[in-house]
Amino acid sequence: MLIHSLRHGLIVSCQAPVESPLHEPMIIAAMAIAAVNNGAVAVRIDTPEHIHAVRERVKVPIIGLWKQAISGYDVYITPQFSHAAAVAEAGADIIAIDATTRNRPGGETMADMIAQIHKKLGKPVMADVDTIEAAKAAVAAGADVVGTTLFGYTASTQHLSPPGWELLTQMVHQLNVPAICEGGISSPQMARCAMDLGAYAVVVGAAITGIDYLVKAYAKELSIS
Repeated sequence: MLIHSLRHGLIVSCQAPVESPLHEPMIIAAMAIAAVNNGAVAVRIDTPEHIHAVRERVKVPIIGLWKQAISGYDVYITPQFSHAAAVAEAGADIIAIDATTRNRPGGETMADMIAQIHKKLGKPVMADVDTIEAAKAAVAAGADVVGTTLFGYTASTQHLSPPGWELLTQMVHQLNVPAICEGGISSPQMARCAMDLGAYAVVVGAAITGIDYLVKAYAKELSIS
């Protein structure tokens, strides 16, 4: 029922850079409320503190994650079970994790982590992937939904630019779990395209909530003489 509530809907990623004045729990919560008031079926939130603030103010599902940079590892979206546990305790309904095939810190495998999230936390898992191989491995490990989130952001895909239309199409036709399109969606028309390709739901972040990114892009363009 929880996953079904995302079907054919818009999920808004409400995040801000750490150095931004918008990186405050109450501001992130306000973004989430605005998103929900205008039709978002769920929100995607980073850090336990922000998740907690949003949980107190919205009733729609929260896809929670915790970005953590760990020396020697490229995996940073909820890289260890301890981070997943903190995200769950803060009020997330679905736990998003890096589900690429890259080495993970602490000796945990992706399968181990997904199993622990299911067994110990009782939460479904959104697997953020970069390739169809990673997507298939995530499903085999028990992931409940899979997203194109990391397409274009790993060593094997850095030469490609999101949105990953081909990856999304492969996921829709080759996986037996919902495929979510996330990354590079910058207009309502692109979101519609993702849905037409078979996406279960669409996540939009910077194009809606990325004030820092958007203003910088406009200012840069206007400064070109």
